[in-house]
Amino acid sequence: MTTVERTLVLLKPDAVMRGLAGRVLQRFEDAGFKIVGAKMKQMDADMARKHYFDLEERFGKSVFDVTAGFMQQGPVIALVLEGVEAVATVRKLVGSTFPNQAPPGTIRGDFAHTSKGYTEAQHKVAANLIHASGNVEEAKYEVELWFSADELHDYQTVAEKYTF
Repeated sequence: MTTVERTLVLLKPDAVMRGLAGRVLQRFEDAGFKIVGAKMKQMDADMARKHYFDLEERFGKSVFDVTAGFMQQGPVIALVLEGVEAVATVRKLVGSTFPNQAPPGTIRGDFAHTSKGYTEAQHKVAANLIHASGNVEEAKYEVELWFSADELHDYQTVAEKYTF
């Protein structure tokens, strides 16, 4: 069954510092997603631990430490996007985790270029611009972690008003 979903997107510090926020937001709006929550925030160690709660278990302490450090080097822009099958569709728009594997036309494919081999050899995190929830359950957890209910807004877009 096709459903309207909400998903979390984080524009990571590298996207913010490179001035790509507007271009990335435009991609999501062009695809028909509605922005129902948005804010800029400096991620602290506590938020990094909560957001990446299973990263250390899955990939080890060094991966968690590098990722948490990267995410704390500057502000992030947190977004909640709403749309039909938002979780899967947003991930398609974002592209593969490693930008050199992301096809042209995806956000990572167009704006980033690092590879898994390079990041591992340099003991760095992949500067891949953006985080998008991996599945519906993760999206629910992440939206509730980053946004309170009063920070999310229900409204009707012009397309919804005249199309649906």
